Amino acid sequence: MINIAIDGPSGAGKSSLAGFIAKELSFVHVDTGALYRAVGYYVVCNKADPSDPESVVPLLDSLKVDVEYDGTKKQHVFINGKEVSEELRTNDVSMAASAASAIPEVREFLLDLQRNIAEKENIIMDGRDVGTVILPNADIKFFLSASPEKRADRRVKEYEAKGIDISYEKVLEDIIQRDKNDSTRKISPLKQAEDAIPVDNSDMTEEETKRFILDIIKEKLL
Repeated sequence: MINIAIDGPSGAGKSSLAGFIAKELSFVHVDTGALYRAVGYYVVCNKADPSDPESVVPLLDSLKVDVEYDGTKKQHVFINGKEVSEELRTNDVSMAASAASAIPEVREFLLDLQRNIAEKENIIMDGRDVGTVILPNADIKFFLSASPEKRADRRVKEYEAKGIDISYEKVLEDIIQRDKNDSTRKISPLKQAEDAIPVDNSDMTEEETKRFILDIIKEKLL
């Protein structure tokens, strides 16, 4: 199996990039952020504090997260048998996921699910610690980044396209806070793997980023 890891901060475009590459290569796209958002969503629905382990850990006993892939290999996320893929893309769920992901039990809860998929399929997996923790032996690793301001601008446009009204200032504030949360947590912090290829796409279009990454993959692996 071929495993490709794409790590980087929130809003860098990892998920859409990985989805494009997966489609081009007929690989499975594993969006690990969606799995953590599933936990965040469940925590929010249960009105628990996502930053409090004593509130979150007991909920894991009643939570079952599953993923399925359709004919186009698109990922669908299920919580206790109900698909929640569309519900996971809100700002509140994203922030809850960031807080909950710092809890060791949450990361352990999802680790086997992610590794099991990688053992069975050619995959593109994106997240925060794919190249460092989940798939340390991935065939190729990328670390995708962009300035906080550029990422906030992109995220606002994404929300607007979905009819979600939120200010640029609020999104930028949340991105900066999430960067801090992700990079300073004690368990599996966001960091670039030593053997990852760094890609700053602040001044690149989405299409340029996709083609740049795809060319490297084809050169090195295919």
